[in-house]
Amino acid sequence: MEITYYGHSCFAAKINGKHILFDPYITQNPLASHIDVSSIKADYIFVSHAHYDHIYDAIQIAKNTGAKVVGNFEIYSWLTKNGIENAFPMNPGGKFAFDFGTVKCVNALHSSSFEDGSYGGIACGFVISSEEGNFYYSGDAALSLDMKLVVDFMQPDFAVFPIGDLLTMGVEEAITAAKLIGVTNVLGVHYDTFGFIVLDKQKALDDFKNSGLELHLPEIGSTIEL
Repeated sequence: MEITYYGHSCFAAKINGKHILFDPYITQNPLASHIDVSSIKADYIFVSHAHYDHIYDAIQIAKNTGAKVVGNFEIYSWLTKNGIENAFPMNPGGKFAFDFGTVKCVNALHSSSFEDGSYGGIACGFVISSEEGNFYYSGDAALSLDMKLVVDFMQPDFAVFPIGDLLTMGVEEAITAAKLIGVTNVLGVHYDTFGFIVLDKQKALDDFKNSGLELHLPEIGSTIEL
């Protein structure tokens, strides 16, 4: 599956000809200053929770592309109030068959609020199943035994986990999460953007390798196959 990394927790998957974008936070990320947001393709945008570093560019990209934006009910309501007519609500426990594949919304142990401090609903992760492959994006989740339930819905080919620690899982917890769901390939996200989540990349790569796993840390703007 073709995966493009846009920095922080923002990435896109190309599935069955559709461009699926997750947690768009680009224009306010100095590490992604070379990314032209207006050139990003998106047929769908999935938002894991309401924190600004996951939702900041959702409205702009949705207006540029006409993408359907999927998030919990509070995010759906916020998007609708901000002029996004193609918003779509999905709370944990929900599942829907889109034209690229099926998405199951699952719990993510994390806080969630909009930039003004208002309630952002429950934080979410997404389990994506398609003819071209399956994966689990945990959102900003802490390690939880709930992750074991992912394999009840499908067996992922890879996972996308935060590894920056402090606000989310760190490397050690992400390794445990990978073993819980039986994947050997992990795309690491949510690191380096802020001073308190700086990652020792080589140590992280080595720790995964020593655990029999492979950690992928693509350059911002680059595309890899998973």
